[in-house]
Parts: sequence; C-alpha cells; structure tokens
Amino acid sequence: PRKVEVLDACFALGDACGKVRDFEDCRRYLRRAKEGYEEQLGPDSEKALEATCCLIMSTDMGKGERIDKLRVLVGRIVRTLGEENLITLLALSQLGSMLGDNREYDEARKVLERCLAGQEKVLGEDHKKTLMTVGNMGVVYDCLKDYEKALECYERALKGNEKTLGKTHPETLGTVMNIAVVYHVGLTDYGKAEELYDRALEGYEAQLGKDHENSKTCAENLAKCLAIAGEKLKFRKIIDEYPHILKEAQEAKNYI
Repeated sequence: PRKVEVLDACFALGDACGKVRDFEDCRRYLRRAKEGYEEQLGPDSEKALEATCCLIMSTDMGKGERIDKLRVLVGRIVRTLGEENLITLLALSQLGSMLGDNREYDEARKVLERCLAGQEKVLGEDHKKTLMTVGNMGVVYDCLKDYEKALECYERALKGNEKTLGKTHPETLGTVMNIAVVYHVGLTDYGKAEELYDRALEGYEAQLGKDHENSKTCAENLAKCLAIAGEKLKFRKIIDEYPHILKEAQEAKNYI
C-alpha cells in the first residue's frame, strides 16, 4: 500500500506538471507511475490504464501517432473495464478531442457521442465533464457546418455552465463566444452575434482584464463582425479600446 501511495503522488505530480505545460517532468512522473502501477497492481488495473492514457496525451510524438495509440488503448480499456467506467470515459474524451483537433470530424463526432452517453449515465447531465463533452461536440458540429446541431450543443452547455459555474465564469463566457461565432460565421446573423460578443467581452474584461488573451480574442471577433455589418462607429470604438487588432487583423486595417 505504501508503494502505491508513492505512485499516486508521482501521478499527481505528473498531472500538475502537465497543467503548467512542463511536459518533460510530466512525462517523467507519469512514466514512473505507469510502470509502478503495472508492477504493483497489474497492467490492466484502472490506475495503470489511466496513467497510460495520460502519458500518451503528454508525449511529444505526432498527433496521428497519438491518435493511433489512443484508439488501441480505448479498445483495451473497454474490454477490461467496460463501456461505462470512468477511465473508459476519460480515454474516449481524449480521443474525441484529438480527432477533432486533427480535423477528423466524423469520427470525432461518433467518439464524443459515445463518450457523452456514458457520462450522462455515470456522472449525470449537468456534471462538468459531461458539459465539456457537449461543448466539444458543438465545436465538431460547427466544423461540419451543422450549425443547428452546434447551437443545440452550445446552448445546452451554456445552460449547464450557468447553473453550475455561474453566468460570469470564464468557461461559461467561452461558450457564449462559441455561440456568437456560429451566428457570426455560420449563420451570418451579425446582430445576434454582436449581442453575444458584447456579453462575453464584458464578462472577460470584468473577470480577467483587457490584457487577457480571451478578452483580446473576443474583441478581435467582435471587430470583424462589426466590420462586416458596417457598424463603423462601434468598430472604431472597439479598435480604440484594443489597438492591437490593427496590427493583427488585415481586414480591420482595410476597413479603417
């Protein structure tokens, strides 16, 4: 038991290093935890499989190679632990996100739907991880240009985040901005998009400050929307507040 406690500490250290993007130490601690769990508890134990999943996600191998390894691992975890185990759901979530990042949207959608079904059953519909998967599905549907489905997912995630995190939490505001992007880019409803960007930007500025990347990104999106909509006065106002936009957005320069 004492050895397993030491391995648990190694795993926790690896996780902490990953969160601060110290991937070299992250991999070192996770590898030590994985090898120790396999020796102490067996290669198919929950702890060993979880460490293996996290180690794959932290490696510096190419995205395609990581996806291939995760596909194999998901099959192994499902055979060992079942479809509704928390480690299974973790692996499915990671695989779905990786597939989306790699623009393999059809497979990403199927994997995330499978993950969501398990999370709703095991964790509940309003659990943070469930809502994160719903939001990720919104991103995938947006990329597939299925804007109705994207909005359905984003609005469900927004409702859940407002309930569990609050209306001004950065994660909630991120969902608001995602909905704004759908109205802006996908549906070209610039009035609705502007309203949502305004809400997200006001929240970001209050919670994170104007210099935070989330605030800057939201301001850039709002400026582009205002430029397309021909809202010159509002456009100039946002440019005055965020002058960096002129340096980074060519269309903003052209609009001036």
